[in-house]
Amino acid sequence: MAGLTTHVLDTALGRPAAGMRIELFRLDDGRESLKSALTNDDGRCDAPLLAADEIRSGLYEILFHAGEYLRRRHRQLAEPPFLDEIPVRFRVDAADQHYHVPLLLSPFAYSTYRGS
Repeated sequence: MAGLTTHVLDTALGRPAAGMRIELFRLDDGRESLKSALTNDDGRCDAPLLAADEIRSGLYEILFHAGEYLRRRHRQLAEPPFLDEIPVRFRVDAADQHYHVPLLLSPFAYSTYRGS
């Protein structure tokens, strides 16, 4: 299975990050907007960010709108929040493979990795 997916988990609350806005860009020739999505109740998008026939080699960025999400879910959040927009840039070098880019999030930290 090829394509691009993501999953966002709110580690401070111990549950999926539902309702987070996500944007996908291709960066090889400027900054081309490819898709915008909202995470569902499971912290995933209802469809892949890129299907197998859409993904190609190159540089991409997923922009996680964490500040918007954190303001809704965490009542004690400072204003402005420590984290706001989180850009994750990554390279696709084998378009026939699946790329899964999850985000583990709290109000003061995040991590990401290439998942499966």
